[in-house]
Amino acid sequence: MKEIPHLTFDLDTLGVSTGHLVVPKGADCEALSLPVFSLNKGEGPRLLITGGNHGNELEGPIVARRLVEWLPEAQTCGRVIIVPEINPLAVQAWTRNTPIDGKNLNRAFPGRADGTVTERIADAVSRVLLPMADTVFDFHSFGPTWDTPSAIITHPIANADLMAKTLRMAEAFKLPVTLVWEYHDTPGMFDIWAHSQGKVFICPEFGGGTVSTEALAIHEAGVRNALIALGLVEGKAEHPTFRQQKSSQTLETLLSDELRSPARGIFEPRCSMLDEVKQGDLIGVLHSMESLSAGAIDIYAPTTSIVYAIRSGAYVEADEEIVYFARPLKL
Repeated sequence: MKEIPHLTFDLDTLGVSTGHLVVPKGADCEALSLPVFSLNKGEGPRLLITGGNHGNELEGPIVARRLVEWLPEAQTCGRVIIVPEINPLAVQAWTRNTPIDGKNLNRAFPGRADGTVTERIADAVSRVLLPMADTVFDFHSFGPTWDTPSAIITHPIANADLMAKTLRMAEAFKLPVTLVWEYHDTPGMFDIWAHSQGKVFICPEFGGGTVSTEALAIHEAGVRNALIALGLVEGKAEHPTFRQQKSSQTLETLLSDELRSPARGIFEPRCSMLDEVKQGDLIGVLHSMESLSAGAIDIYAPTTSIVYAIRSGAYVEADEEIVYFARPLKL
Protein backbone atom coordinates (compact mmCIF):
# COMPACT_ATOMS: atom_id res chain seq x y z
CA MET A 1 0.00 0.00 0.00
CA LYS A 2 1.30 3.46 -0.91
CA GLU A 3 2.42 5.52 2.07
CA ILE A 4 0.56 8.75 2.78
CA PRO A 5 1.87 11.85 4.59
CA HIS A 6 1.31 11.60 8.32
CA LEU A 7 2.44 12.72 11.76
CA THR A 8 4.26 10.35 14.07
CA PHE A 9 2.29 11.63 17.10
CA ASP A 10 -1.23 12.79 18.03
CA LEU A 11 -1.75 16.56 17.90
CA ASP A 12 -4.75 16.25 20.23
CA THR A 13 -2.52 15.16 23.11
CA LEU A 14 -2.47 17.87 25.78
CA GLY A 15 0.83 19.50 26.65
CA VAL A 16 4.08 19.42 24.69
CA SER A 17 4.46 16.82 21.95
CA THR A 18 7.28 16.38 19.47
CA GLY A 19 7.67 14.12 16.49
CA HIS A 20 7.81 14.31 12.72
CA LEU A 21 5.75 15.04 9.64
CA VAL A 22 6.56 12.19 7.27
CA VAL A 23 6.68 13.11 3.58
CA PRO A 24 6.49 9.87 1.58
CA LYS A 25 9.30 8.82 -0.72
CA GLY A 26 9.03 9.18 -4.47
CA ALA A 27 11.00 8.44 -7.58
CA ASP A 28 13.46 11.27 -6.81
CA CYS A 29 14.31 10.68 -3.13
CA GLU A 30 13.52 8.74 0.03
CA ALA A 31 10.93 9.78 2.59
CA LEU A 32 11.57 12.95 4.59
CA SER A 33 10.93 13.40 8.31
CA LEU A 34 10.30 17.04 9.24
CA PRO A 35 10.63 17.80 12.99
CA VAL A 36 7.36 19.11 14.46
CA PHE A 37 6.67 20.71 17.84
CA SER A 38 3.13 20.95 19.24
CA LEU A 39 1.90 22.65 22.40
CA ASN A 40 -1.76 21.93 23.08
CA LYS A 41 -3.38 23.75 26.01
CA GLY A 42 -6.97 23.02 25.09
CA GLU A 43 -9.58 25.50 23.85
CA GLY A 44 -8.42 28.61 22.09
CA PRO A 45 -6.74 29.82 18.89
CA ARG A 46 -5.09 27.28 16.61
CA LEU A 47 -1.83 28.52 15.11
CA LEU A 48 0.59 26.92 12.62
CA ILE A 49 4.11 28.38 12.42
CA THR A 50 6.45 27.36 9.59
CA GLY A 51 9.98 28.36 8.62
CA GLY A 52 12.46 27.32 5.97
CA ASN A 53 10.02 27.56 3.06
CA HIS A 54 12.94 29.10 1.18
CA GLY A 55 16.22 27.51 2.19
CA ASN A 56 18.43 30.62 2.08
CA GLU A 57 16.22 32.55 4.53
CA LEU A 58 17.46 31.28 7.88
CA GLU A 59 15.99 33.92 10.19
CA GLY A 60 12.69 32.00 10.20
CA PRO A 61 14.09 28.63 11.37
CA ILE A 62 16.09 30.39 14.10
CA VAL A 63 13.12 32.36 15.45
CA ALA A 64 10.92 29.25 15.25
CA ARG A 65 13.41 27.27 17.34
CA ARG A 66 13.63 30.11 19.87
CA LEU A 67 9.85 29.88 20.29
CA VAL A 68 10.13 26.20 21.11
CA GLU A 69 12.39 27.15 24.03
CA TRP A 70 10.11 29.61 25.84
CA LEU A 71 6.58 28.93 24.60
CA PRO A 72 5.81 26.01 26.98
CA GLU A 73 6.01 28.31 30.00
CA ALA A 74 4.33 31.31 28.32
CA GLN A 75 1.40 29.82 26.40
CA THR A 76 -1.90 29.91 28.33
CA CYS A 77 -4.44 28.35 25.95
CA GLY A 78 -5.03 27.04 22.44
CA ARG A 79 -2.64 25.07 20.28
CA VAL A 80 0.55 26.05 18.49
CA ILE A 81 2.22 23.79 15.93
CA ILE A 82 5.76 24.71 14.87
CA VAL A 83 7.70 23.27 11.94
CA PRO A 84 11.03 25.18 11.88
CA GLU A 85 12.05 23.89 8.42
CA ILE A 86 9.36 22.76 6.01
CA ASN A 87 11.93 22.40 3.24
CA PRO A 88 14.98 20.86 4.94
CA LEU A 89 16.59 19.96 1.61
CA ALA A 90 16.74 23.63 0.59
CA VAL A 91 17.87 24.74 4.06
CA GLN A 92 20.75 22.24 4.07
CA ALA A 93 21.83 23.43 0.63
CA TRP A 94 21.21 27.12 1.50
CA THR A 95 19.26 27.56 -1.71
CA ARG A 96 15.93 29.23 -2.35
CA ASN A 97 14.60 26.23 -4.26
CA THR A 98 14.76 22.51 -3.55
CA PRO A 99 18.06 21.24 -5.01
CA ILE A 100 16.66 17.85 -6.10
CA ASP A 101 13.93 19.10 -8.45
CA GLY A 102 14.80 22.81 -8.66
CA LYS A 103 11.28 23.83 -7.61
CA ASN A 104 10.18 26.67 -5.38
CA LEU A 105 8.11 25.29 -2.49
CA ASN A 106 6.25 28.59 -2.24
CA ARG A 107 4.95 28.01 -5.77
CA ALA A 108 3.96 24.36 -5.26
CA PHE A 109 0.85 24.50 -3.03
CA PRO A 110 -1.40 22.59 -2.52
CA GLY A 111 1.07 20.06 -3.90
CA ARG A 112 0.70 16.57 -5.36
CA ALA A 113 0.93 13.25 -3.59
CA ASP A 114 2.49 11.69 -6.72
CA GLY A 115 4.66 14.69 -7.62
CA THR A 116 8.29 15.61 -7.13
CA VAL A 117 9.70 16.03 -3.64
CA THR A 118 8.78 19.74 -3.46
CA GLU A 119 5.21 18.94 -4.48
CA ARG A 120 5.05 16.11 -1.93
CA ILE A 121 6.18 18.47 0.85
CA ALA A 122 3.46 20.95 -0.14
CA ASP A 123 0.92 18.12 -0.22
CA ALA A 124 1.90 16.94 3.26
CA VAL A 125 1.68 20.44 4.76
CA SER A 126 -1.62 21.12 2.98
CA ARG A 127 -3.29 17.85 3.91
CA VAL A 128 -1.94 17.19 7.41
CA LEU A 129 -1.08 20.51 9.05
CA LEU A 130 -3.09 23.30 7.42
CA PRO A 131 -6.52 21.87 8.38
CA MET A 132 -5.42 21.92 12.03
CA ALA A 133 -4.96 25.73 12.13
CA ASP A 134 -7.04 28.89 11.87
CA THR A 135 -4.01 31.15 11.50
CA VAL A 136 -0.66 30.58 9.77
CA PHE A 137 2.64 32.40 10.31
CA ASP A 138 5.07 31.46 7.52
CA PHE A 139 8.46 32.93 8.43
CA HIS A 140 10.52 34.35 5.56
CA SER A 141 13.21 36.96 5.01
CA PHE A 142 14.01 39.07 1.98
CA GLY A 143 17.17 37.13 1.28
CA PRO A 144 20.90 37.70 1.67
CA THR A 145 21.39 40.41 -0.99
CA TRP A 146 18.77 42.91 0.19
CA ASP A 147 18.69 45.72 2.73
CA THR A 148 15.18 45.69 4.25
CA PRO A 149 13.53 46.28 7.61
CA SER A 150 11.80 43.55 9.57
CA ALA A 151 8.26 43.59 8.25
CA ILE A 152 4.97 41.81 7.80
CA ILE A 153 3.95 41.45 4.18
CA THR A 154 0.49 40.64 2.94
CA HIS A 155 -0.94 40.78 -0.55
CA PRO A 156 -4.34 42.29 -1.36
CA ILE A 157 -7.08 39.72 -0.67
CA ALA A 158 -10.37 39.77 -2.61
CA ASN A 159 -12.33 38.70 0.49
CA ALA A 160 -12.72 42.04 2.32
CA ASP A 161 -13.39 40.44 5.71
CA LEU A 162 -10.32 38.19 5.45
CA MET A 163 -8.24 41.18 4.26
CA ALA A 164 -9.30 43.20 7.32
CA LYS A 165 -8.53 40.33 9.71
CA THR A 166 -5.16 39.77 8.06
CA LEU A 167 -4.19 43.45 8.24
CA ARG A 168 -5.14 43.66 11.94
CA MET A 169 -3.07 40.56 12.67
CA ALA A 170 -0.15 41.91 10.64
CA GLU A 171 -0.14 45.23 12.50
CA ALA A 172 -0.29 43.39 15.86
CA PHE A 173 3.35 42.31 15.36
CA LYS A 174 4.31 45.99 15.71
CA LEU A 175 7.35 45.44 13.51
CA PRO A 176 8.88 48.51 11.81
CA VAL A 177 6.77 47.98 8.66
CA THR A 178 3.50 46.37 7.69
CA LEU A 179 3.42 46.21 3.89
CA VAL A 180 0.49 45.54 1.60
CA TRP A 181 2.26 44.46 -1.57
CA GLU A 182 0.43 44.35 -4.87
CA TYR A 183 1.94 41.23 -6.38
CA HIS A 184 1.63 39.14 -9.48
CA ASP A 185 -0.65 36.31 -8.32
CA THR A 186 1.57 33.33 -8.87
CA PRO A 187 -0.05 29.87 -8.78
CA GLY A 188 1.09 27.69 -5.92
CA MET A 189 1.86 30.31 -3.30
CA PHE A 190 1.26 29.09 0.26
CA ASP A 191 -0.72 32.20 1.22
CA ILE A 192 -3.07 31.95 -1.77
CA TRP A 193 -3.88 28.35 -0.92
CA ALA A 194 -4.37 29.16 2.76
CA HIS A 195 -6.66 32.07 1.89
CA SER A 196 -8.77 29.76 -0.26
CA GLN A 197 -9.26 27.66 2.87
CA GLY A 198 -10.39 30.70 4.88
CA LYS A 199 -7.18 30.95 6.94
CA VAL A 200 -5.56 34.14 8.17
CA PHE A 201 -2.07 33.91 6.68
CA ILE A 202 0.79 36.14 7.86
CA CYS A 203 4.15 36.36 6.11
CA PRO A 204 6.82 37.93 8.32
CA GLU A 205 9.74 39.06 6.16
CA PHE A 206 12.48 39.11 8.76
CA GLY A 207 14.74 41.65 7.10
CA GLY A 208 17.54 40.84 4.70
CA GLY A 209 21.32 40.75 4.49
CA THR A 210 22.91 38.83 7.31
CA VAL A 211 21.45 37.28 10.46
CA SER A 212 22.34 39.44 13.48
CA THR A 213 21.60 39.32 17.19
CA GLU A 214 19.90 42.73 17.07
CA ALA A 215 17.68 41.78 14.15
CA LEU A 216 16.69 38.45 15.69
CA ALA A 217 15.64 40.25 18.88
CA ILE A 218 13.31 42.47 16.82
CA HIS A 219 11.85 39.49 14.96
CA GLU A 220 11.24 37.51 18.15
CA ALA A 221 9.65 40.50 19.90
CA GLY A 222 7.28 40.90 16.96
CA VAL A 223 6.20 37.28 17.14
CA ARG A 224 5.60 37.57 20.89
CA ASN A 225 3.39 40.62 20.22
CA ALA A 226 1.37 38.59 17.73
CA LEU A 227 0.93 35.71 20.18
CA ILE A 228 -0.33 38.21 22.76
CA ALA A 229 -2.81 39.63 20.23
CA LEU A 230 -4.08 36.11 19.48
CA GLY A 231 -4.60 35.50 23.18
CA LEU A 232 -2.12 32.61 23.30
CA VAL A 233 0.32 34.44 25.57
CA GLU A 234 -0.33 36.96 28.33
CA GLY A 235 1.51 40.25 28.52
CA LYS A 236 1.71 43.74 27.09
CA ALA A 237 2.76 44.20 23.51
CA GLU A 238 5.60 46.62 22.86
CA HIS A 239 7.19 48.09 19.77
CA PRO A 240 10.67 46.60 19.36
CA THR A 241 13.44 49.20 19.09
CA PHE A 242 14.60 49.74 15.51
CA ARG A 243 17.07 52.50 14.67
CA GLN A 244 16.66 53.81 18.23
CA GLN A 245 12.93 54.26 17.71
CA LYS A 246 9.85 52.34 18.82
CA SER A 247 7.37 52.84 16.01
CA SER A 248 5.84 51.14 13.00
CA GLN A 249 4.24 52.23 9.76
CA THR A 250 1.81 50.64 7.36
CA LEU A 251 2.83 51.00 3.71
CA GLU A 252 1.78 49.76 0.31
CA THR A 253 3.81 48.78 -2.72
CA LEU A 254 2.29 48.66 -6.20
CA LEU A 255 3.43 46.73 -9.25
CA SER A 256 4.76 50.00 -10.65
CA ASP A 257 7.01 50.45 -7.61
CA GLU A 258 9.63 47.95 -8.80
CA LEU A 259 12.82 49.53 -10.10
CA ARG A 260 14.86 47.25 -12.35
CA SER A 261 18.46 47.42 -13.44
CA PRO A 262 19.02 48.97 -16.89
CA ALA A 263 22.05 46.74 -17.56
CA ARG A 264 24.33 44.07 -16.11
CA GLY A 265 26.81 45.08 -13.48
CA ILE A 266 27.64 45.64 -9.83
CA PHE A 267 24.97 47.67 -8.09
CA GLU A 268 26.20 50.21 -5.54
CA PRO A 269 23.39 51.55 -3.32
CA ARG A 270 23.41 55.26 -2.54
CA CYS A 271 20.51 55.20 -0.08
CA SER A 272 19.18 52.90 2.63
CA MET A 273 15.99 51.15 3.58
CA LEU A 274 13.16 53.42 4.74
CA ASP A 275 14.87 56.53 3.33
CA GLU A 276 12.38 59.06 2.01
CA VAL A 277 13.40 60.04 -1.51
CA LYS A 278 12.17 62.61 -3.97
CA GLN A 279 11.80 62.21 -7.72
CA GLY A 280 15.25 62.54 -9.27
CA ASP A 281 17.23 61.64 -6.16
CA LEU A 282 20.23 59.35 -6.75
CA ILE A 283 19.30 55.82 -5.66
CA GLY A 284 22.37 53.89 -6.76
CA VAL A 285 25.12 53.42 -9.30
CA LEU A 286 25.64 50.51 -11.68
CA HIS A 287 29.23 49.60 -12.53
CA SER A 288 30.04 47.65 -15.68
CA MET A 289 32.27 44.60 -15.30
CA GLU A 290 33.03 44.45 -19.01
CA SER A 291 35.05 47.63 -19.33
CA LEU A 292 36.96 50.01 -17.07
CA SER A 293 36.40 52.82 -19.54
CA ALA A 294 32.63 52.50 -19.52
CA GLY A 295 31.06 55.11 -17.30
CA ALA A 296 28.94 54.10 -14.35
CA ILE A 297 25.19 54.38 -14.79
CA ASP A 298 23.44 56.61 -12.27
CA ILE A 299 20.00 55.39 -11.21
CA TYR A 300 17.44 57.90 -9.97
CA ALA A 301 14.18 57.73 -8.07
CA PRO A 302 11.28 57.83 -10.54
CA THR A 303 8.91 59.37 -7.97
CA THR A 304 8.69 60.70 -4.44
CA SER A 305 8.36 57.67 -2.16
CA ILE A 306 9.94 55.54 0.58
CA VAL A 307 12.68 53.00 -0.10
CA TYR A 308 11.29 49.73 1.27
CA ALA A 309 14.01 47.39 -0.02
CA ILE A 310 17.27 47.97 -1.89
CA ARG A 311 19.96 45.63 -3.13
CA SER A 312 22.75 45.61 -0.60
CA GLY A 313 25.57 45.62 -3.14
CA ALA A 314 25.27 42.74 -5.60
CA TYR A 315 25.95 41.70 -9.15
CA VAL A 316 22.70 42.07 -11.06
CA GLU A 317 21.51 41.12 -14.50
CA ALA A 318 19.72 43.51 -16.83
CA ASP A 319 16.05 43.92 -15.83
CA GLU A 320 16.65 42.43 -12.39
CA GLU A 321 14.95 44.08 -9.40
CA ILE A 322 17.18 46.47 -7.47
CA VAL A 323 14.75 48.64 -5.48
CA TYR A 324 11.19 48.40 -4.19
CA PHE A 325 9.48 51.65 -3.29
CA ALA A 326 6.49 52.15 -1.00
CA ARG A 327 4.16 54.83 0.37
CA PRO A 328 1.70 55.13 3.28
CA LEU A 329 -1.27 52.82 2.84
CA LYS A 330 -4.49 54.59 1.91
CA LEU A 331 -7.46 52.66 3.33
